[in-house]
Parts: sequence; C-alpha cells; structure tokens
Amino acid sequence: MKASAFVYPWDVNGDPEAAARIASLGVEQVTLATAYHSTRALTPRHPLHRIVTAEYAAVLHPTDDRWEGRALRPYAAGDWAPGDAYGEAAAALADAGLEVHTWVVLAHNSRMGAEHPHTSVVNAYGDRYPWAPCIAQPATRAYLIDLAAEAAVRPGARGTELESLGWYGLQHLHAHDKTGGVPLGDAGMYLMALCFCPTCREGYGEQGLDADALAAAVRDALEPLWHGVPDDGGWAGVEKLLGSETAAATRAWRDETARTLQETAIRAVRAAAPDGFRILLHADPVTYHVGANAGVDPAHILSVADGVVVPCTGGPALLTPFAETRKDAVLAANLTVVSGMGGSPGTLTTDMARAQELGATEIRLYHAGLASDADLEAVRSALTRT
Repeated sequence: MKASAFVYPWDVNGDPEAAARIASLGVEQVTLATAYHSTRALTPRHPLHRIVTAEYAAVLHPTDDRWEGRALRPYAAGDWAPGDAYGEAAAALADAGLEVHTWVVLAHNSRMGAEHPHTSVVNAYGDRYPWAPCIAQPATRAYLIDLAAEAAVRPGARGTELESLGWYGLQHLHAHDKTGGVPLGDAGMYLMALCFCPTCREGYGEQGLDADALAAAVRDALEPLWHGVPDDGGWAGVEKLLGSETAAATRAWRDETARTLQETAIRAVRAAAPDGFRILLHADPVTYHVGANAGVDPAHILSVADGVVVPCTGGPALLTPFAETRKDAVLAANLTVVSGMGGSPGTLTTDMARAQELGATEIRLYHAGLASDADLEAVRSALTRT
C-alpha cells in the first residue's frame, strides 16, 4: 500500500537532512501542512530548534487578493513559518523524490473565535467555543470554502487532505485542558456540541423546533450526566436523553449543514485544481460525530470526494462503512506512529495488514516530524518489510 507521512514545514525548513530522512522511511508521499491550527510541537532532530510554538491558526503560504476587504480572512503565520514556508518545504521534499499533497485544517481556529466571537459555536448554556467556528453561518462558510480552495491547491501539489471540514464541539485539546473530570460519553458530547448561535437557532426553527425550548431540553438532558449517571452511548443515548423526534430534528439540521459545506468546499477545490488532483477528507463514518475527523455519511462523501482519511490508531473498524460504499475510492488508514502520543510503531506491520483486510488502499503515518528516532526506525523497518 502507498504510504504517506504527515509533516510540518518547520520540520523541514532549516534542516538540510530532513527531506532525505523522511524519504528514507520508505514513504512515497508526504502530507504537508499548509493551513494549521495553533500548536506546540517538538522538533527532535532539527539543527536550529527543539520546540516550535505556533501561537494561532494560520496559513503557511502567501495569500492572494481574494481576501481584500473581508472581515474573516486567514492569518499569516509568525516566525514559526514565515513567508512561503509551505512552498520552501514542498520544494525540498519534492527534490527528495516525494510526492507532495497539502494538509488543510479548516473549521478549527481559536484566534478567529477570540477576535470575532460571534462566529463561534454557542452551547445550550450560552458558553462559546472560540476554537470552533459555527459552520452554519454564511460568512464563516464563505471563509472556509475560499480557504479550502486557496490552501489546498498550492504549486506542485498532487492532491489535498481536508481536516475539520465539519462541526467542531467540546472535544478539543485546549491550552491546559481540564475538561475530563466528568465522563459525558458519546451522547453527552453530542448535546454539548449543539450550537445555539442565531443562525443555528433559525435552523432549528426550520426543523419545527423552538430554540429556547430545545436549549432548555438539552440542559435538562445533561443534568444527570453532570452528577455521574452514565449515558447509554451512541445515537440511542441521544434519543433517550432528548427524545427521538427532537434528536432527529437537530441531526437533520446539522447533517444538512455539514453536507452542503463539504460539497461546496470540494467543488471549489476542484475548480481551482489541475486535472488529476486528488481530494480526500479526514472523516468519521458517523454523521453526528464532531472534530478533526468530520462526521460524514459514507455514501454522500464518497460521491463528491476521491476518498477519505480515517483514524485507525485504536483499530481499523471505522474503515468498514467506507469500504462497503465505494470500491474504487481512496481509503487511507491513519495510524499514529509516535509512541509518546499513544502510537504503536512497533506493531505497524500488523496494523497495516489489518487495515488492508478491511479495505484500506493507503496508509497515513502521524507524524514524521514528531516521532523519536526509535519510532522512525520502527516505521522504516515496517515499510521495508511490506
């Protein structure tokens, strides 16, 4: 199977050995960040630094004039990725014989939420999630669509992987995160992800729901969970807490909002891209799930995208709904190979084989820049044997 490693520009720029080292792993491709959220990252082999602090969500390339006069526009990166950091890294990686695809993070932007708080998801208690732009709002949707088209189609790129192209919720590793004290479960997380900004309130009304009554119902449904009563899990748990008709109406609004955004963004990327450009979405096959791997309907997303990247570090089961939907789609199994972040590079050979059995056509390795030397050696050994 074709293998690709995730990489940041700062892993490569300033390190003359980085591109060759990544190529020596046995990967044919790299998925190189071109728009990325705030992060603090190790660079354990870089000759000039060991820690990179990306202070806010930014594009890692120059932007064009499509953003002139717009309130919502991408932020240029600071000194962690100045100028055309993506382009510089892409050139070095291509010179090492690697095929370069872009990696674009979309609806995940804490700085935008801080500077434009009206753009954020608002939960049933009135709390804003500044890291989570509400994808129902027209101006936010326009921003995300244009960002996808610009950041995905960079010179020389052969394809793109779009992350966070859907709803975001409570799940987010915020600075010094302290949200794990009460186990809300799958159903509780869905209720905490429901947005009550003005646009979403109107959307619920279109589904026959009164937004104030719905917010009150959500708060009532969550109350037992705050006291430690476990939910029943899955969509059945949501229906039990909220009522099946009300739950279905909220999901209808959110599913349609996400689907139309995904369709429009992918269409915009295709319009900007050369022939043969591949578009993949980081995806979860359960539509009500939120986060970096957007919840999608497999049949729908594989009718508009060329394939999906699916989280498989905890096992490859999420591949099955996609594999059963469209046999010729790209189905990339995303495996964490950083042992300090819960990955298991020592079992990579077995993990790849299990993923292939369930339909994976390609492998994604997270993450070549973050992994230790021992982790990279395990990857190199596994890819050499396959």
